[in-house]
Amino acid sequence: MTAAPASAALPEGMTASYVVVDQETGTIFGADEHKQYRSASLVKLFIALDYLESHGPDYEIPADDLALLEPMLRSSNDDAASTLWVRDGWDEIVKRMVVKIGLTDTAPPASRGKWGYTAISAADIARTYQYIQHEANPKYRDFIMSNLEQSTKCGSDGFDQSFGLPSAIPGPKAVKQGWSGYGAAPAPGEECKEPDTRVLRSPEVKAATAIASSGEGPAGTQDIDVTSRAMHTSGTVSGKIVVVLTLEPTTLSWQESADRITTLTRDVYLRSAL
Repeated sequence: MTAAPASAALPEGMTASYVVVDQETGTIFGADEHKQYRSASLVKLFIALDYLESHGPDYEIPADDLALLEPMLRSSNDDAASTLWVRDGWDEIVKRMVVKIGLTDTAPPASRGKWGYTAISAADIARTYQYIQHEANPKYRDFIMSNLEQSTKCGSDGFDQSFGLPSAIPGPKAVKQGWSGYGAAPAPGEECKEPDTRVLRSPEVKAATAIASSGEGPAGTQDIDVTSRAMHTSGTVSGKIVVVLTLEPTTLSWQESADRITTLTRDVYLRSAL
């Protein structure tokens, strides 16, 4: 009998949960995968899927909505997420996705305007990728996964989102990242340089971003850590689903956190293959 691979060692001060699903063999390698974290931008998977599910497979997405969905998925655009969040029902989006996908650890934010405080787990995000790839309408799968395959190096807010999965593992991949607690913009010297991926500030976008946000600030009564810095990486590579969720001390810089989650993701991925 082959012993299960040991859990990955965590650097000092880091809290982490992870799961790797081999979609060919069904093998699952994980640790603390049902622990709840604030979603940060991983909730954008729910926002995009809910949009597609609500309109149906024969719906032709208007250009104005493509200009929201594509930057949201590829460059983690917060304005786009806020616009769709408000328009499509706020926390009702999360409630619908919990039922549709069959999630067990996911819950809406305590303050409905703060979509980034949606509670998630590594297991539920892995389950979401399974649903998108194997159970959702192929048109929804192709739209979401093709956009994640075009994930940009830089987020729309100027942060470098190439940490974790994009940097840790070689080969083609589809990626959705999340982060929270690092401020509205990168620290001087840490700005990511790439062509502009912002969403044009239409009246609709301005109105939505005035009342909904990624979640910086008070979280209400929800029982998840919203004080530590959160950095999450998720996606697919070489037939595997990889999800790594982390919380880091507020004393660490963006680059320090990025280096630590990249190292952890590489270790988790290699251990999952043992």
